Amino acid sequence: MIEQDEILAGIHAVTEALIAKRRHIIEIYYGGGKIVSPRITKTLEMAYEQGIAILEVPVSQLEKIAQTSLHQMIAARVSTYPFFSNNTVDLLDIAARQNTSPFILFLDGIQDVHNLGAILRTALCMGVDGVVIPKDRAATATPAVSRISAGALEHIRLVEVTNLAREINAVKEKGVWITGLLISGTMEIANGNYTVPTGIVMGSEEKGIRSLVQRQCDFLCNIPQIKELNSMNVSVATAMILYEVMRQRRYVIY
Repeated sequence: MIEQDEILAGIHAVTEALIAKRRHIIEIYYGGGKIVSPRITKTLEMAYEQGIAILEVPVSQLEKIAQTSLHQMIAARVSTYPFFSNNTVDLLDIAARQNTSPFILFLDGIQDVHNLGAILRTALCMGVDGVVIPKDRAATATPAVSRISAGALEHIRLVEVTNLAREINAVKEKGVWITGLLISGTMEIANGNYTVPTGIVMGSEEKGIRSLVQRQCDFLCNIPQIKELNSMNVSVATAMILYEVMRQRRYVIY
């Protein structure tokens, strides 16, 4: 395997990479010695139609290739993940072409790949134009994230930046209103107006939104709770506020 390649494992990651066609897919591996499931057969047919090499290998070899036991009997050797951009302002062009109000998600240092994968899956379902992550000290677009996101990583527009606060300020100057989610936020999420150009900021699992990034937020909101706990899981909290944005926008004509 050369440096620019990586292995995707799992039926969803491989299938969605084939559908998205954003990566160069070099070859597909599937586990031999067992009856191939209909889902894998359909994926292999898709790969065949795209002219991709398909190799049947023993399950023990497949596990070594995939470097995980969670391969679901299929893996693919692919080019590394193609980030949409390293400039958040580029996402505004997407909304402009769609004639919609921008909707951007900023993740301030999510560490856990399971949280990142779950967030990307929700973001894609809720119509986010793009997700912005910091280049350093944060989970990034690994094959594990593609698998955990059920292949959503292969479709989402992911922007990797060196300075998150600066990128937030750049889109603010273009008219995007920024809302950060904090336990101590002064406004409930349902009271925000997300039909305007909107950026949502979520903090890391341990530290939340850094103070430097908080200062870039126009609003700091909270999720009201019946029972007092320190916090809820960041991927769950993200899903709740992204749904509220989508709910408000659902019947709005721009």
